[in-house]
Amino acid sequence: MTETRAPLITPVLMAGCIIILVSFAIRASFGVFQIPIAEEFGWARAEFSLAIAIQNLAWGIGQPIFGAIAEKIGDRKAIIMGALIYAAGLVASSYAVTPGAHQALEILVGFGIAGTGFGVILAVVGRAASDENRSMALAIATAAGSAGQVFGAPLAEWMLTLMPWQNVFGLFAVAILAVLFLLPMMRTETVATKAELEESLGAILKKAFRDPSYTLIFLGFFSCGYQLAFITAHFPAFVTEMCGAIDPSGTLASIGVSTTSALGAVSISLIGLANIAGTLYAGYLGKRFSKKYLLAAIYTGRTLVAALFILMPITPTSVILFSIAMGSLWLATVPLTSGLVAHIYGLRYMGTLYGIVFFSHQLGSFLGVWLGGRMYDAFGDYTMVWWIGVGVGAFSAIVHLPVKEQPLAARAA
Repeated sequence: MTETRAPLITPVLMAGCIIILVSFAIRASFGVFQIPIAEEFGWARAEFSLAIAIQNLAWGIGQPIFGAIAEKIGDRKAIIMGALIYAAGLVASSYAVTPGAHQALEILVGFGIAGTGFGVILAVVGRAASDENRSMALAIATAAGSAGQVFGAPLAEWMLTLMPWQNVFGLFAVAILAVLFLLPMMRTETVATKAELEESLGAILKKAFRDPSYTLIFLGFFSCGYQLAFITAHFPAFVTEMCGAIDPSGTLASIGVSTTSALGAVSISLIGLANIAGTLYAGYLGKRFSKKYLLAAIYTGRTLVAALFILMPITPTSVILFSIAMGSLWLATVPLTSGLVAHIYGLRYMGTLYGIVFFSHQLGSFLGVWLGGRMYDAFGDYTMVWWIGVGVGAFSAIVHLPVKEQPLAARAA
């Protein structure tokens, strides 16, 4: 008898990919608004940086909350709540004319990202996938976020040439609401074990909090958030101001990238493009090799790439090479980290458990974005905050090594 293998591509995975794609296309574009908004209102660089930092922190706080909501009242209801809050935050932010108002409204945007981003969607995709397909399904959904990043920043840059930034925010709000039409595809069956179903959320949280491995995973995810958020928010401005001139007769100019501003937006797109391949490959390797060692290798790679970039002259060529190299390691940590949490602690409360780990990621995001603006205003460049990112990357590579990758239930038995 021929054994029927579960399909990798399912309606749940396709819908989840599109929701994450749109959500992250919007999120990844915020760095492009750094200079236009600051110049329009005469804000210091730290003011808008703090707004993005607050957005990232709110995203981190909201992630375990939305994970618990999804597990309590249903995944689709949690996604609806997230999309509505996301749209409300974008529309309200378009009317903000003071730094304080903009910073406060980014709390709504952050919670909206939490409801339409990795925590909720990856939990749905993870539960819907078979054991053999789970690592790859999580990688595909994560790569969809990178696909959004590929066109999000350049799209925002192009839209700003046609309309004010306030109108761009309004169109983004319409886009995130449109993904709600995909929710009928997000139907899943429970795949948790009987023991997981009988266990309460409080019981599994106590076990996780007492497990040193959970603490190490939590601490290790910090640098991922720091590096990604700093680069997303500040790299376009970094490239605009610190990169050498683009050769008017060179390849970049021939494809329409004639200014360092345009190169800054394209660099974010290149990171996202390279990350699609990197994340899918990480998902492929995650089924075959130890996830903790793969994570340690990725963080080591990031540390070396970032250190080499800042030590070398910053030129259009080095910006492109850095974007491709860092992009290949960008979100490769997400399917491995979420898969590690599911492997050790089970699928039943994966959304909440991964959401708490993701809070560490967003603490790093807050610090990376905020410090970027703060140190720029204080020192006139990003050098110091960049080296901090190199240091925390090395820290994350080390702390993953002692993680016990064996399932908690098997350890107890």
